[in-house]
Parts: sequence; structure tokens; C-alpha cells
Amino acid sequence: MTEATDLAAFLRARRGELRPRDVGLPETARRRTPGLRRQEVALLAGISVEYYVRMEQARGPRPSAQVLGALARALMLTGDERDYLYRTAGHRTPETVGPNRVVSSAVRTVLDSMVPLPAYIVDAGYEVLAWNRCAVPFIGDLATMPGAERNMVRWIFRQAADDPRWDDAETLSFARSTVADLRATYARYPGNPSVTGLVTELLGTSPRFAQLWAAQDVAVRRTHRKQVPHPEFGVLDFECQVLDIPDTDQRIIVYCAAPGTSTGEAFRRIAEATERTAAR
Repeated sequence: MTEATDLAAFLRARRGELRPRDVGLPETARRRTPGLRRQEVALLAGISVEYYVRMEQARGPRPSAQVLGALARALMLTGDERDYLYRTAGHRTPETVGPNRVVSSAVRTVLDSMVPLPAYIVDAGYEVLAWNRCAVPFIGDLATMPGAERNMVRWIFRQAADDPRWDDAETLSFARSTVADLRATYARYPGNPSVTGLVTELLGTSPRFAQLWAAQDVAVRRTHRKQVPHPEFGVLDFECQVLDIPDTDQRIIVYCAAPGTSTGEAFRRIAEATERTAAR
């Protein structure tokens, strides 16, 4: 077999494993064969249908690295599959250029199944990518906010340096650990515009961030304890459990409270109220 035929077989196989709902496309009438259509993959990758058809038929010139990157995103390839795609097409695997912001349907299912626990997904740069309904009372209805407003680091450091909340030891500890984790991301994605831009922005707008960044602390985020005041249930005490998704460098943040505790009961009642509101 040649490189072209290996690549063609791989693309056909990966296309056949996806459903429209996996990539955010509407389900249509019954299909003769499983998987996405060639037209749908071409649309998602931003290339012509004719060009993609030639690739699946092992015809035409070797695809560029840019085309391969677009196909890797369109087909939701894992890191290992992405590496194979590039090697099979005769290219060196490029360094990962930025945090992955595609949330798979399986991970979304896991997220929604965590009720009544609030949970949300962040990428390596702390962009909130998805959330369940139970998280809305804690992080807000992000569906109504522009993308730039969904970054957790911006939320923290928009507080002025003299804001009284910085007097709280927990707030300062969380901010310090967040900056240390962001520095690890900064090194993992060198030169990435979104990560570099976020750091540059905060260095210019937040003296507190600049002070913590200058400390040169590096530490990947771990599970930590959190206390949040609630207007009805008082102070909620819980663990922020961090679940890593290795294939995408994303994390699921879950607010965990033991059943039978006051916070666990509060989570249950908040979830019920949220469901009632959504059903109206």
C-alpha cells in the first residue's frame, strides 16, 4: 500500500465513526451508510468537496499541513490519531499550537449526567467550553455571554488590586495557584496567540496578576477545597474535583459534596430549582 491509499483508508474509517450530532450538525433523514457524508467533512474542514473526495480515493497531490490540521479538527481526532494522520501523509507532526476547544459528545454526556453536582469543562487556557445546568447558579448563564467573557482567569483578575476580596486567604491562594497553572500552559503552548494574548492583557491591566506572574511559580491545577456563600443556603463547603481529559488537555471541574451533608442537600435543591426554571 502507498501513503495515499493508507491516508484514504484512514479518512474513510474515521468519517464512518462520526455522527452529525457528534460534530454539531443536525440529524437528517435516514442514511444509507453510517457516519458523516464527504460533503459534511469538507464543510467542517473548510475545503472543497472535490478535493476531499480525491483524498479518499487516493488521488491528487499530497495534502498540506494546513489541510491536515483542518481535517484533524473536523474528524475530532485524538492526539494519537492526529499524529498518525500527519505521518501517513508524509508530514512531521507539528507541535500542538493551542488549547483544544472541541468538546466531544461523550464528554458532554458525562457532564450532563453529573446532576445534581455543578460541573463545567475548561480548556488549558481556562476558557469555559461547556457546563451543565447545575453550574449556572455558580458561574452564570454563559450562553448569554460573548466568548471572551467566558475565561476564568479574567473573572479573577478583573477585581481591583485593592478589592477587599483579596484579603481573603482562600481567594489569594486560588489566584496564586491559577497563575502557576497558567504559566505551565504558557510553556506548553509557546507562541500561541490566545494564551500569550491573555497573559499580555492581564500583565497590562491587573497589578495583582503581574505580581503573581513575576513570582515564576509553576504548578498544574489539582483538586482543592472551596467555600462559596449562597443567599439561601449560607456558606457551601465542597471540593473542586479536577478530572483531566488527556486527549484534549481539557478538564472537567466538578463541585463535590458528600450526600447527607448540608452542602449536598443544597446542591440537590438548587438542581431541582434549576430544572423547574428550565422547564417553564
